This record gives sequence, structure tokens and C-alpha cells, in this order.
Amino acid sequence: MAVEAYIGLGSNLGDRLANLRAAVRRLRGTAGLEVTRCSGVYETLPWGVEDQPTFLNAVVEVSTCLGPHTLLHVCLEIECGLGRQRDVRWGPRLIDLDVLLYGEERIESAELTIPHPYLEQRAFVLAPLAELAADRTLPSGRSAAQALADLDQGGVRLLGEDASL
Repeated sequence: MAVEAYIGLGSNLGDRLANLRAAVRRLRGTAGLEVTRCSGVYETLPWGVEDQPTFLNAVVEVSTCLGPHTLLHVCLEIECGLGRQRDVRWGPRLIDLDVLLYGEERIESAELTIPHPYLEQRAFVLAPLAELAADRTLPSGRSAAQALADLDQGGVRLLGEDASL
């Protein structure tokens, strides 16, 4: 049975938009996974390590029969295939894919935490997520739209249609 999941994408090195589009193409080419919707693309200030280039961020909704750990491994393989180097935590990256939500599941393992542990603290994730699933209930009990409204959104700017995925 297929599960609805949400994957966050980010890039702040190289051709950021091309990196996001390449990741979505690879997701679309993954057996057992269908990209059902893509958010707009948002330009955002860095989070965590602030002395780095601005990011482009988006969220994709997928329908998948892959298990959550398998989905994580697909995301990691896409990152690796697109040249991701893991040097500095929250540092610059060509591409980043995070499993944000996987159905209604809650998972805490050494490898994977779902819902994503920083989901409700990051406007750059909540803005595109709320675009796709504004009413989706998050771990706090608030909707994605409510959680977003509680955050400073000053560093989050939706790009035009020419930046679509």
C-alpha cells in the first residue's frame, strides 16, 4: 500500500535550481516512488551555520511503497550521485534531501527520525510544506500553516514560476 511522504530539498552551491531539478528528476526515476506534487522554490537564508551562500529550498510530495529507511537511502544515493560532500554539519551543500514526514509514522532510530526533528523550527521547510499540506498536523499538534505563522519568515522568499521544479 502506498504511503504519502514529504521530502525537503535544499541547495546553496553551484547552479542551485539545476541541483534541485536534478534531484526531482532522480526521484521521479525511482521505482516504487511517484512524485505527486512539488512546491514552489524558495530562496532562504542559511540556518545553523550562517556564514554561507543563500539556499534554494522546496518540498516534494511523494506516494511510495518504499519503506521509510529505504526512502532515506534513496535520498542519500541521490545526494551522493549529484556530488554531495558531507563536510560541515548544516554547512554549504550542492544538494540535500530530507525525509520530513512519512505517512503518520513516528520513527526514532540512529539513522532516521520522522517527523524530521527540526521540522517545526525551520521556516525554509515549513513554507514549502505548508504550500502543499497547510492542514497537515505536525508533532506539536499544530498544522503546518500554524507552525509557519509562529516563525520569523523574513529570510524566506518565494521565487517566480520560472523557478518551478
